[in-house]
Amino acid sequence: MNREPRTMQAADAATVSRAPENTPAMVKKIGKTTYKVHVHFSNTSTETMSDKIKRMLKNEIQQM
Repeated sequence: MNREPRTMQAADAATVSRAPENTPAMVKKIGKTTYKVHVHFSNTSTETMSDKIKRMLKNEIQQM
């Protein structure tokens, strides 16, 4: 798997630290249903986002 360095820009870090914990990262309304998406990032993760996407795609293909 790819071992790209995981970094966060200073501006992103400031934005994240100011947001209340219960604030959703994304809100999407479809019809009469409102979807509120919350995210969590592990500080101990060794897998990059690219690694995760590749793993998920590989698993999806294997299920076909």
